[in-house]
Amino acid sequence: MFKNFKNKKVLVTGHTGFKGSWLCVWLIMLGANVVGLSNNLIPERRNLFKNLKLKKNFKIDLCNTKKVSNIIKEFKPDFIFHLAAQSLVSKSYNDPLLTFNTNLIGTLNILLAIRNLNTKCTTIFITSDKCYKNIEKKTGYKENDAFGGDDIYSASKASTEILINSFCKSFLYKKNNLRIGIGRAGNVIGGDDWSLDRVVPDCVRAWYNNKSVTIRNPKSTRPWQHVLEPLSGYLLLAKKLSKSSRFNYEAFNFGPKYDNTVLDLVKKMSLCWDNKKYKINNNKKFKEAQLLKLNCFKAKSLLNWQPTLNFNETAKITIDYYKELLINKKNNFILMKSQIVYFQKRLKFK
Repeated sequence: MFKNFKNKKVLVTGHTGFKGSWLCVWLIMLGANVVGLSNNLIPERRNLFKNLKLKKNFKIDLCNTKKVSNIIKEFKPDFIFHLAAQSLVSKSYNDPLLTFNTNLIGTLNILLAIRNLNTKCTTIFITSDKCYKNIEKKTGYKENDAFGGDDIYSASKASTEILINSFCKSFLYKKNNLRIGIGRAGNVIGGDDWSLDRVVPDCVRAWYNNKSVTIRNPKSTRPWQHVLEPLSGYLLLAKKLSKSSRFNYEAFNFGPKYDNTVLDLVKKMSLCWDNKKYKINNNKKFKEAQLLKLNCFKAKSLLNWQPTLNFNETAKITIDYYKELLINKKNNFILMKSQIVYFQKRLKFK
């Protein structure tokens, strides 16, 4: 399916993060030469990166314009996947400056760097479903809907989308060697997410320690999907862009067929874990949307992309991962590879 990545030079920003680490494993399995760029490595993922055979691993601040430019200039990547971000709504309230610097200025530095490339390069910018102005749209947001944000994280993502669009139209439209795509994903879950204030890792930490987890906003609806779903979309978009300019500068939504509430997800996961307990706290820490939904018709019709796993499978393989890792002491690198193999066999698009 993704044979075009074999022996290609691929730069992944945010490679030590949740989605970035899964993408690195998948790319290495596809035979790519991967360079990672990130500012830190959380302790839970140290063993993973001991096993990953990255070509290089750069630990730098994405806001360092000169270092980012030098790395891209020296490596001359065939592909760039820009995933580096401050991705937590809760953290954006505590540190709005970090959120905007990372999400907006970090993206600008990638754009500035690729502007100076004379070699062929396909870049996929990963933003978020939260870039859309949320008016609780029941039919789901389309790629041409208005941007906006009532919280700092959403505002940073909306701003990033405007930046990418204006930069491409101002500077990159004459660069025939460059192909640019944008991926907007729904709420992503899966093994090896250790972030705070996210429902899956919060449940896993509590249940592993035989404690009850507190669930906020139980009735909030989100486009939950396994981490490999949007990654398959990013890879597919990159593959098509590298072969044709048809989708150059286009944005695509990647989300599930059906949306479920926070409580739906907790209940599904609890079926896979013994001695699970949860309680509901309706006191909101900060403002969050009640309904968030994506319309993914564009990706399905133009890219031939579609979700692979249903909601039950997504919840099950997510919890299976954590149980194998924490209880059975399996290696996270091996677990990721086995779930990627399973997912690839199930892919519903070619």
